[in-house]
Amino acid sequence: MDSKQILVRIQDDSLITQYSCLMFIIETYSLAVIFCIITMLCWGSWANTQKLASSSWRFELFYWDYALGILIMSFIFAVTLGSNGEGGRSFFTDLAQANRSAVGFALFGGIVFNLANILLVAAISIAGMSVAFPVGIGIALALGVIVNYIGNPVGNSLLLFGGVALIIIAILLNASAYKKANKGASAVSSKGLILSVISGCLMGLFYKFVAASMFTDFQVPDAGKLSPYTAVFLFSVGIFLSNLIFNTIIMRKPFVGSAVSFSDYLHGSFKNHFMGILGGMIWCVGMSFSIIASGKAGPAISYGLGQGATIVAALWGIYVWKEFKNAPPGTNRILMLMLLLYGVGLALIILARNA
Repeated sequence: MDSKQILVRIQDDSLITQYSCLMFIIETYSLAVIFCIITMLCWGSWANTQKLASSSWRFELFYWDYALGILIMSFIFAVTLGSNGEGGRSFFTDLAQANRSAVGFALFGGIVFNLANILLVAAISIAGMSVAFPVGIGIALALGVIVNYIGNPVGNSLLLFGGVALIIIAILLNASAYKKANKGASAVSSKGLILSVISGCLMGLFYKFVAASMFTDFQVPDAGKLSPYTAVFLFSVGIFLSNLIFNTIIMRKPFVGSAVSFSDYLHGSFKNHFMGILGGMIWCVGMSFSIIASGKAGPAISYGLGQGATIVAALWGIYVWKEFKNAPPGTNRILMLMLLLYGVGLALIILARNA
């Protein structure tokens, strides 16, 4: 065997080694839609873990474990689905070749999301669910679909934005139902409203940064860009590291209530810590599935379907936590109309991809 043959053999062996363990990729749009629906269920359900923790367990303390749960789950996905498949690039190989720009986008996306999420929770504690969720998530849904569609215009714009409009109306109807159920509540706090608006704007932007860090064709990886699994892992690192700053500040200067200390966190029960980690893992399953699905569905559709989670959260409130049990007459009609509009809006977003 001459030197040229040896060189070719070495190159072939190197390629086999590099691509023998690749990543899981969604091949069909129907499977992508299923992944997006799972995202919606996860994003609309993770907050139940906070309800299941002790009533005295402050959200600031819960949030440490929540951020840790996101990081753990993202790594599990990276070394399993992100390292076994028939296309793309495996996690550790992908991480080693990533350029600074791609890494920076993914980390920054995590920082932006973390700040948005903390502000949203603060807004809920001040202004209540009926104001914070419709304003915050409504802005996030509209802005997120717009910026992601501009970046990667996949799908019929009329159906996509028509579906988004119906879901926003459904969210506003949900707010109306909450107000009827709590009509004796105090006036809306301007601080809570402002925090909701800021949170919604940030929440509508974070997904774009994560999408910008990835190669667009998951089957054919670009040099320097990230796979969806690596992007979500670095996004989670951004959440975890920024939490050391954001949550520490919120603990010392909370928007509502007295300050809490790290000793309070250390004295938490196993159940409290477990619920926080579980909540973060559930949210990260949703984020991972959304990013994985974006390869076939497009970032705008994938994000838009996932942010319908507000209605999932409303269903938990209606049927499990019985938040409307003593609501005045007429509330149920509003809730049924909300669910109808949401279902139609969801169908339009799904149909937008192939229209």
